Amino acid sequence: MAKMDPINERILRELSRDGRISNLDLAARVGLSPSACLRRVQELERAGVIAGYRAVLDRGKLGYGFTAYVAVGLSQHTKASQEAFERAMALAPEVVECHNVTGTVEYLLRVEVADLVAYKAFHTEKLGALAQVNVITTYVVMGSPKDGRA
Repeated sequence: MAKMDPINERILRELSRDGRISNLDLAARVGLSPSACLRRVQELERAGVIAGYRAVLDRGKLGYGFTAYVAVGLSQHTKASQEAFERAMALAPEVVECHNVTGTVEYLLRVEVADLVAYKAFHTEKLGALAQVNVITTYVVMGSPKDGRA
């Protein structure tokens, strides 16, 4: 595991804000020489602390203007039931996140679709059609004043 010190924390913070920052600019921001900065970034990558880089998309501009968090309870609490549900969610393009959680339900999904009509189709034809699903509670996102997902 990479040693976490204040400089590595600054590197991670800067890369989280802008994954395309040049090594020269990153080094200047964190107060290192470019070669020392590059070595630290490479070590953080090798250690798996930096798992990858990706583009952050504006889903609304891509036609996905409706976002909902969906709490899903399963009818059976078996490994087979969970695995079947997870396979179905992996195949559903509407589901952009699927988390197994503790509490009164087993899963929390983030669903992104074009509009309410598209969500209703997903809810009825895909999610509601699964034999494993017992409870569906939808929380429609009305705004996201803070969203740190990258």
